[in-house]
Amino acid sequence: MKSVQVALISLFLLSPNLLQAQDGWQELFNGQNFDGWEVLGGNADYYIEDDVIVGEAVPNTPNSFLTTTRDYSDFILEYDVYLDNSLNSGVQIRSNSNPDYRNGRVHGYQVEIDPSDRAWTGGIYDEGRRGWLYPLSLNPQAGSAFRSAQWNRFRVEAIGNTINIWVNGIHATRLVDDMTDQGFIGLQVHSINNEALVGAQIKWRNLRIRTENLEEHRTSPDPNVAEASYLVNKLSEREKRNGWRLLWDGESSKGWRSAKSNEFPSSGWEMENGELTVRATRGEGATRPGDIITEDLYSDFELELEFRITEGANSGIKYYVDPVLLQAEGAAIGTEFQVLDDQRHPDAKQGVNGNRTVGSLYDLIAAENLSVPGSSKRFSGPGSWNKARIVSRDGNVEHWLNNLKVVEYNRFSQVFQALVTNSKYEVWNGFAQGPEGHILLQDHNDEVSFRNVKIREFK
Repeated sequence: MKSVQVALISLFLLSPNLLQAQDGWQELFNGQNFDGWEVLGGNADYYIEDDVIVGEAVPNTPNSFLTTTRDYSDFILEYDVYLDNSLNSGVQIRSNSNPDYRNGRVHGYQVEIDPSDRAWTGGIYDEGRRGWLYPLSLNPQAGSAFRSAQWNRFRVEAIGNTINIWVNGIHATRLVDDMTDQGFIGLQVHSINNEALVGAQIKWRNLRIRTENLEEHRTSPDPNVAEASYLVNKLSEREKRNGWRLLWDGESSKGWRSAKSNEFPSSGWEMENGELTVRATRGEGATRPGDIITEDLYSDFELELEFRITEGANSGIKYYVDPVLLQAEGAAIGTEFQVLDDQRHPDAKQGVNGNRTVGSLYDLIAAENLSVPGSSKRFSGPGSWNKARIVSRDGNVEHWLNNLKVVEYNRFSQVFQALVTNSKYEVWNGFAQGPEGHILLQDHNDEVSFRNVKIREFK
């Protein structure tokens, strides 16, 4: 009996760290010093105050990161954050700093902490690499989860190629991406360009991680939270369940043909390394391969793809391409998601009020950031992959560029008809009024690549 009492007393005297370790959790911070951590990037101040890590902004330094010296792959991470209303920050996961990448710049997934009116806390930003992967424009209802000037609880589940994030119990992000499968965890103090922010603080506490038996401890995702997938020419399991299919299989011309014939162009369109590329055709005697279209017709649908342009390039993604006009006159006429180098191609300055710029409904409606009014649209520029998304249902159509809505309209409305009447499309009777049409990838003499072309139909 005495030995049992001693054992129980010993159990109660165990430190919280040991108790949590027995439960499968490991403490990332010992509350006393920065053993197991190092600072990378800038020179912000990090110090310890009552078992809390405090990061303090300093002038004239780039982003700073207090990072673990150990890398982590699959894990469940929890931590508390306190931030006032002024300083943007984030927590890096599966991140790296390599001498051969941008002179050691920290890069990788960042769990955003955003106290601004935009309210994208819990989204994922790819620091030093691709930019926003999951802005909360995809899940705006989660924007109210974060509370400024209070402690907030984060839960990050990075398992396989999925990353799910909860803020104060609200599911914020549902990302599928396989670019990086391991790296350090880092606490960011953002660079500042405002003297008023000198000394601004962010605080972290209760940092703990679980690396084993993860499936048993997964949190059930909110089915209403949209998924963003960056798998290359593959569908996620959720996409498969929700009716998505690849519109281009990543290696063959199956399902596609020339807009001018029943065959796929014999040259000019190439399929290599999972990319569908139309080559530039310039110079005397050069023959353009022409546009390609889907063999099938589509009515209500959601289309998503990535495109990469070369400098000065012009192209487009057309939809509701009229099959009657195509057969009778050989005219590939349809509504168009403009693909363009706005900075270098003259078409950006033509049309009306920018309605020929990237993301626009070509010659009809100019693209603008409808997800975050007052902010500019986001385009990664030539040489980088950009995501296009077109949603059309019951006449209501949306264009999304890099996960931000940039155009919305109803193709059966009087407003739309008035726009058509005052555009280059006025000569086409019944423009965009058909029940269904082809989807088209445009050849405009410039080199442009496409990948991750996928679609789901609404019945």
